[in-house]
Amino acid sequence: MGRYIGPKNKIARRFGINLGLKTNPTKVAKRLSQPPGVHGPGKRPKAATGFGKQLLEKQKARIVYGLRESQFRGYVDKATTLKGDSGVNLQRLLETRLDNVVYRLGFAVTRAQARQMVSHKMFKVNSKPLNVPSHILSVGDEIALKENKKKKKIFDGMTEKLLKMDRPSWLKMDANTLTGKILNQPGEIDFEKVFDVKLIIEYYSAR
Repeated sequence: MGRYIGPKNKIARRFGINLGLKTNPTKVAKRLSQPPGVHGPGKRPKAATGFGKQLLEKQKARIVYGLRESQFRGYVDKATTLKGDSGVNLQRLLETRLDNVVYRLGFAVTRAQARQMVSHKMFKVNSKPLNVPSHILSVGDEIALKENKKKKKIFDGMTEKLLKMDRPSWLKMDANTLTGKILNQPGEIDFEKVFDVKLIIEYYSAR
């Protein structure tokens, strides 16, 4: 199964929750109660049980992080081989992807935009150019916007924007130099409660 590239509002309405795929959350929220299609603003069908719930949570997580099925399965497999809680391990792997960190630091308004920025070689990691969105960052790694990219229109007013925004406690940002740093591994308190990671682990453990 490939990466979802369809209408972002439609997928948010399907799950009944804002997945952070659009730049205007207010616009998304207006229609979250209405399922996609021609059903009208009627009552949303009850969620499936068992396998259906597990599948739904897995699809939700894949779409949030913009991953193909094979990529996501790889993260689950790795998470189950690491010490500790497999669910926490999985979320840490997803959160410390380079594209997600660029998003979390505030350089991009969506993960899709962050992935595109990374692919276009706009950032350096530990002073070296890196254009691999899936690269897993470690504690102590520094992420900086390249000097020759700072004048791009998309980054106009970036310093002021970064100074005003809140970010996870495991990340540090120097808004003046446009440089971020991984302070520590993200913990459960840092994870967005958008999907049920336990159901995702259960889904793959049965396959």
